[in-house]
Amino acid sequence: MRHYLSRLEEVVRDQWRGKALSNFNGESFTFGELAENIAKFHIFFEAAGIGKGDKIAVCAKNSARWAVSFLAANTCGAVTVPILADFHPSSINSLVDHSGSRLLFTDTDLWKKLDINKMPLVECVISVTDFSLLYSRTEEIGEAYGKTEELFRARYPEGFSPADVHFPVDNDKDVALINYTSGTTSAPKGVMIRYDSLSSNVEFGLDNMPCSPGENIVSMLPMAHMYGMVFEFLYPICGGVTINYLGKTPTPALLLGAMAALKPYLVITVPLVMEKIFKSSVKPVLDKPAMKILVRIPGVNRIIFRKIHDKLMTAFGGQVRCLIMGGAALNPEVEAWFKKFRLPFTVGYGMTEGAPLFGYAPWDSFVPHSCGRKVDRIEVRIDSSDPVNEVGEIQVRGTNVMEGYYRNPEATAAAFTEDGWLRTGDLGVIDKAGNIFIRGRSKNMILSSNGQNIYPEEIEAVLNNQPYVVESVVVDRNSRLVGLVYLDMERMSADGLDSEARENCLKSILTDVNRDLPSYSKLSKLEVRDEPFEKTPKMSIRRFLYK
Repeated sequence: MRHYLSRLEEVVRDQWRGKALSNFNGESFTFGELAENIAKFHIFFEAAGIGKGDKIAVCAKNSARWAVSFLAANTCGAVTVPILADFHPSSINSLVDHSGSRLLFTDTDLWKKLDINKMPLVECVISVTDFSLLYSRTEEIGEAYGKTEELFRARYPEGFSPADVHFPVDNDKDVALINYTSGTTSAPKGVMIRYDSLSSNVEFGLDNMPCSPGENIVSMLPMAHMYGMVFEFLYPICGGVTINYLGKTPTPALLLGAMAALKPYLVITVPLVMEKIFKSSVKPVLDKPAMKILVRIPGVNRIIFRKIHDKLMTAFGGQVRCLIMGGAALNPEVEAWFKKFRLPFTVGYGMTEGAPLFGYAPWDSFVPHSCGRKVDRIEVRIDSSDPVNEVGEIQVRGTNVMEGYYRNPEATAAAFTEDGWLRTGDLGVIDKAGNIFIRGRSKNMILSSNGQNIYPEEIEAVLNNQPYVVESVVVDRNSRLVGLVYLDMERMSADGLDSEARENCLKSILTDVNRDLPSYSKLSKLEVRDEPFEKTPKMSIRRFLYK
């Protein structure tokens, strides 16, 4: 397995004038410009006394300069601390302090909301907006930053060239970054990821999702989250791909416009995005009475499915070789339709503690309802006496698995079994071919009064297939199952449903859902929420808020 910085060094030299990073319709950096900026930051870090093992935090919105900032820290031996810019400012202050970061890269606007007094170890703050100096604790650090260009020219008097690019590759077992899984200020869990864990994921990506210099990918997921960082940034850039940043949460118009212009070879997303596309663009067509008849006629349905396939693929730019979803389970009905359309999609499995990947299968061998097979350099086991038929906790060990939680030995000890396997907290089974099937989260599982294990995710999948239901959460209240639903009120109004009709619709939904559920998991009632459920950065519902 090659070190990913060895691959990055090679591609920088080979693709010196090729575009590496770009803000959509904005600033861009060639691979050579990326390397030059990294070299300048290394000179400054050296002058400021920041080196191997020191912590450098990056907290900003996705952008080309975010990527430059991350790689500058990541290639100097420092421990990079990516923090989501969506966290509350007080949480950002707390996490920067908890990590012990000496330097902070952040947005100019976000900096105005932070309190430097709550980050006493920070000696320097640099703007990701334009690389200007926002704060220095001492005059010496400010002067060193101001002399960086001068020192750079002195070190490379004949100019900076591909031969001058050298990244460290003797640090496999060192911690490369600390990734915080939440913005909580009480006993935060900073996942320590080694260089070899990142290398393993990057290597798997290059082996199983081949890419070529000059191809494009659109970055939609937050890079401060492992899923977006590795598979929309580190893996493709090590393959010479141009990373394009939208800069903000994309509207459908912005996203489709970017896809049409950039024609990405790969789309990395979460199931919720694809489910929304299906519900808004495809399902209304399939629900038409005439279409319901046509899709049952052999031969005719193949023509219809092909047209839908072509329309969806064109919407993604027309050159996508695979649509990869992760972070949550795909709605079974949507998955079944995507299979009929022969969309090249697959669903992977992972978590921050796996840097991030545990399971994946190419789209043409992907088994419905699964989340792939174990990836290279890890082992997966089910903690049950019959892993094929009896649900148990999914446990993992191998190169991808984290070093532990930073400054949190209690959480680290609780995360591993006595024989060294990571407890994922997910419940599932593995079939004889090695396909992993997730049944739910162990902490979400509901034990009924008669001893039945109830997985709310399975009930929610049925609920989410109902007309007008956008999303749902099933909770246990005094041993009674209640479905919390967020409805498409705009569509209800467009369909002419008044308040009485809406009540009848809700009753009908409850009846239809319970008809498809076993007796022990039927819902007692539905409660309508006025607003969408709060989400994590990877678009999973924050379930703990709705107990």
